[in-house]
Amino acid sequence: MTGYIIAPDMSRVGLTRRVVGVDYTGAEVTQEVVEERPLTIYLNSQEIVTAMTIGDYPEYLALGFLRNQGMLEGAGSVTRIDYDEELGVVVVRTDHATNHEEKLKKKTRTSGCAVGTVFGDMMEGLEGLILPRAELRTSWLYALAAKINTTPSLYLSAGAIHGTVLCQGDQPLVYMEDVGRHNAVDKISGWMMQNDASAADKILYTTGRLTSEMVIKCAHMGIPVLASRSGFTAWGVEIAQQVGLTLIGRLRGKRFQCVAGADRITWDADLSAIKDEPKRSGRKGGA
Repeated sequence: MTGYIIAPDMSRVGLTRRVVGVDYTGAEVTQEVVEERPLTIYLNSQEIVTAMTIGDYPEYLALGFLRNQGMLEGAGSVTRIDYDEELGVVVVRTDHATNHEEKLKKKTRTSGCAVGTVFGDMMEGLEGLILPRAELRTSWLYALAAKINTTPSLYLSAGAIHGTVLCQGDQPLVYMEDVGRHNAVDKISGWMMQNDASAADKILYTTGRLTSEMVIKCAHMGIPVLASRSGFTAWGVEIAQQVGLTLIGRLRGKRFQCVAGADRITWDADLSAIKDEPKRSGRKGGA
């Protein structure tokens, strides 16, 4: 779509598969479902993790994962990224030797769907971190939600997937999808690293819950605003307040909630011009 640097490519072969089933009446139905496949990530000669992914942008996913895990610190420059589609392996090579044997011994299974893994101390690297005080206009939030929610995507067509979008002002720039929201964020992180993109003036929009893992990844990337259609976890809110992250959730129609950084918001939108979404009973958070 116009304005995107990267948008979901609905014509890409291999992201979905057609399956046949029956509906609640017993009638036959055909639908597209999202594929998932293993991708093993190496840093130099060391195997780090095998992630379940839809298979697009493996180089960005590997680079972003390693960056957000803090595994590229002290590794020097990334010299090459090799991807073997047949083997499902991607190798990130650096000009300094690396060894993360000790870090790999400590794993945290995250709360993400297609469960993610964090190695070492989840809070490592956040000590003393304060994100830049970035402007956020409510008019931007509403414009972004309208554009993103009408962009053709696997999220809209097949479901069972999460989308994450890097934005600047009221313009979505890079839209990544995957079966786990952590993978989608890592792809954004990898793209930013490869393209030396600034973070201080960016907004990260996600369809997933605003958990501690999502807030930590956003903070490590240096992005000062994180927004979602879904809800929060208490630890996610606490970390956002600690690092100076503006945290917006339950962004639906004209409604949203800000639980960190409300003093940085400029309330410039004309609410009478914003269409609201009907409230849904029985769900307060969201996935």
